[in-house]
Amino acid sequence: QVQVVESGGGLVQAGGSLRLSCVASGRTFSSYVMGWFRQAPGKEREFVAGISRSGIGTYYADSVKGRFTISRDNAKNTVYLQMNSLKPEDTAVYYCASAKTSMVVSTPYEYDYWGQGTQVTVSS
Repeated sequence: QVQVVESGGGLVQAGGSLRLSCVASGRTFSSYVMGWFRQAPGKEREFVAGISRSGIGTYYADSVKGRFTISRDNAKNTVYLQMNSLKPEDTAVYYCASAKTSMVVSTPYEYDYWGQGTQVTVSS
């Protein structure tokens, strides 16, 4: 049984930092692309960042480029999202997901397993 579990969310002031973690079990972690998405109230789920199976290739939404960094540790079945210079508009529930694709993709429907989400709130 595949499980995806996020952690690390919380409340932070604008300009602050948070590091999200996601542990995926039940499948060969290194065989899957991993991605981070977010969903704010009343908005659609949007792609934030993705990382290739090896960890060499990364891809970011324009809104977070230069502020967020995605990384993975295949030995620990874990993917991370380091978030710096946080803004109030980054407030959302952040989800981790895995994709059975050969390259990083940004559309939610291509990701097959999702975590329950972790809340990130940035105060102004």
